[in-house]
Amino acid sequence: RWIKFEEKVEDGGERWSAPHVPALPLHSLFQLRTCLQKGTMLLDLDATSFKEIIDKALSEQPEESELQPALRERLAALLLLQPQHQPTKSLLQLLAELGLSPCRGRNPAVPPGILPLPPARGSTHSPAHGFCCFLSFFAGKTKGRSEPRSQVSKTPLKEQLRNRFKKKVPPGAEAAHVAVGEVEFLEKPFTAFIRLRHGVSLGSLAEVSLPSRFLFILLGPPRVKAYHEVGRAMATLLTDELFRRVARQAEHREDLLAGIEAFLDELVVLPPGKWDPGARIPSPSHLPAPRRRTAVDPLEQRPRGNGDMTAAGDRASPGHPRSGEELERTGRLFGGLLRDIRRKAPWYGSDFSDALHPQCLSAVLYIYLATATNAITFGGMLGDATANMQGVLESFLGTAFAGFIFCLFSGQPLTILSSTGPVLVFERLLFSFSQDHSLDYLELRLWIGLWVAFFGVVLVATEASHLVGHFTRFTEEGFCALISLIFIYDSLKKMLSLADAFPINWHYRLDNVTSYSCSCNLRRLFNPILACLTTLQCPPLPSIHHPDEIQYQSASRHFAGLSRSQCLDLGGHLLGTSCQYVPDVTLVSFLLFGGTFLFCTALKRFRSSRYFPVGVRKLVSDFAVILAILASCAVDALLGLETPKLLVPSELKPTNPARGWIVFPFGANPWWVCLLSAVPAVLVTILIFMDQQITAVILNRREYKLQKGAGFHLDLLCVSLLMVVTSVTGLPWYVSATVISLAHMDSLRKESATSAPGEHPEFLGIREQRLTGLAVFILMGVSVFMAPVLKHIPMPVLYGVFLHMGVTALNSIQLTDRVRLLLMPAKHQPDVAYLRHVPLRRVHLFTAIQLLCLALLWLLKSTVAAIIFPVMV
Repeated sequence: RWIKFEEKVEDGGERWSAPHVPALPLHSLFQLRTCLQKGTMLLDLDATSFKEIIDKALSEQPEESELQPALRERLAALLLLQPQHQPTKSLLQLLAELGLSPCRGRNPAVPPGILPLPPARGSTHSPAHGFCCFLSFFAGKTKGRSEPRSQVSKTPLKEQLRNRFKKKVPPGAEAAHVAVGEVEFLEKPFTAFIRLRHGVSLGSLAEVSLPSRFLFILLGPPRVKAYHEVGRAMATLLTDELFRRVARQAEHREDLLAGIEAFLDELVVLPPGKWDPGARIPSPSHLPAPRRRTAVDPLEQRPRGNGDMTAAGDRASPGHPRSGEELERTGRLFGGLLRDIRRKAPWYGSDFSDALHPQCLSAVLYIYLATATNAITFGGMLGDATANMQGVLESFLGTAFAGFIFCLFSGQPLTILSSTGPVLVFERLLFSFSQDHSLDYLELRLWIGLWVAFFGVVLVATEASHLVGHFTRFTEEGFCALISLIFIYDSLKKMLSLADAFPINWHYRLDNVTSYSCSCNLRRLFNPILACLTTLQCPPLPSIHHPDEIQYQSASRHFAGLSRSQCLDLGGHLLGTSCQYVPDVTLVSFLLFGGTFLFCTALKRFRSSRYFPVGVRKLVSDFAVILAILASCAVDALLGLETPKLLVPSELKPTNPARGWIVFPFGANPWWVCLLSAVPAVLVTILIFMDQQITAVILNRREYKLQKGAGFHLDLLCVSLLMVVTSVTGLPWYVSATVISLAHMDSLRKESATSAPGEHPEFLGIREQRLTGLAVFILMGVSVFMAPVLKHIPMPVLYGVFLHMGVTALNSIQLTDRVRLLLMPAKHQPDVAYLRHVPLRRVHLFTAIQLLCLALLWLLKSTVAAIIFPVMV
């Protein structure tokens, strides 16, 4: 059987083989062409049953090859026999049959001398039709016997309806049947090719119940041994999309023969002796699109211009905007913004209905934890840089509010907003400037934010986003690589910093355990007490009943059970060789960190594994990050060590008590500050524009197959207006977060639900909707009330998720592949398009320049000049 690729029933194995590329003898194609030249051919036959088809095929023979009436009856009886199928069974069915039946021999329902092998089928999934092809092989001698014979039923059998293999058949598929074999009573071959006008269900003929469109019959005397290969050649031709199009449109025998000639023109011959003909060629991971194949339509019925116009029309249809349409200038004020709104408005309802899928639940939990970790990280750094004028709570509330509004009204709701490194550098410089010149930091920041919002609206009005069209892949890859490396670097840096809080016990020796001790030294506390007791000039201690009998040693024994914190609270200090000992929290944290990263990676790749049904694999892959986090949290709970946990604010009050929730524009600073703040606002505007739009370009790449279009002008307007609100409330500023947004899109990848055996699932695009982003930021807002639950999540686990996000984003760019080429000998390099057309030295030069620019950006980011980082990009 064929569905894209060939499968065979293993001899004696009672199972289907692995799908493989069919390898045909060249001579079988020539024989097939001869059969079609001389045999019966019925095009657009009107028939409603298999018996009617056979009767017409036998009665419409050419005069030179017409059969005698007796032979026609015997041939019709032979062809109407019920084929023996090899159904695809579940594991439970196989186990049940193992206990109920012994080794199966010849099927008693099959007439002696005729061995119907299971149908072989092929199907290709084209935009208009799915397709299946069945091949039955008859072999042996036929002699007159009076044993009962079962014929093809007019209605599908129960086995057909319950066959699990139907799940692999594309929706709307049609079937073709190829019956070949050798029979003793024929003296010359009988050939017939039949195309039905409409798809007709032929009862129990096929392995699964499908409407049939094509039939090919080849029966002949036993002295010819090539029938089986000719049948395989016919089935292979019918599974070829270009030949099938010819077969559907053919009006004469010559049209079909021209289709075979076109197939032969594309044929590639493997020389004998250079490969094993018995070896099965595994199915490739990618197949060329039919439109890229060099074959020309032999019928030439469709003018070439119409096809091009149709393709252009498809690209220009409302749901499939042309490439670059979003960035074309209209020449009118706010023209690009209005066009974005008109483009996105028809999709607004589906932005919510398209989210009703279990995959979206996984994406919400994954991105929520990533966003919460990012908010805590940047909130802590903002607090250190601004004396807690902006802290973790402000970071949570700002992320929740800005992200929710952006996802609700933006042009690309898959974008996740977050604080970024350049913004953090600017905040640090602005706070230092305010302190040095005795200015109120929040008021100065308010005016800068208002100017940035004004400049952003001006950029939207003048359609400045069209400049994004000049960003090349060189720039996109450099920016994405830098942000990905920052994620990887920060996650490793955070893990290494654990060694300061939980030092590793380098000098601990198990053999010296008897010499390790730690006690609470309260000598500084008891010296004045003993002096008082000696002179009897001090009041008795409440916990001591006989002060006159107290000695220092007895008091020490009384306080020997104090804990470390109790000892320090009483003013004592720890004394001993093991006082600095802590459990190996750092080691366990690194194990959780690495385990989470490896678990995420392994479960993400589980989708392409060979184990378990495809539904289980897809479910595990969709929830890979959540499963990894739960597993790591379970390991941490079992160990019971005090690893650092995720701590979120539990009270809704400003981090710094000296500030409120509303920043007033006047009163603390001189009046001229509102005018001079326009100067730094220009720099922040460039920073916001570049950071936002480069991320938007990366997210809207053509390879993601987005169907609802982008909204560059609308996104920039939302970010600009949010600057007003976050500045007035003293919350952090937000722009698109590249790595988290890429992780969001990766968690929403769609693949084809049905795929033929041997065919890899086809990437269909991204599940474009608004609900996952809205749910993420709603959870961010209520995180304050979920602190008792979130405190059980170890921070090393979330750092492992950060590392996974950075590595995944880094692997998504071509730069990573070209860096690997630097370490590969030429014979081991992959076969990619740019290596075929560009000299290797030029590829390496391009990569070296890109790496040099990346290194310069990294150095720039690490200095106080990081504020001009977007300009350097």
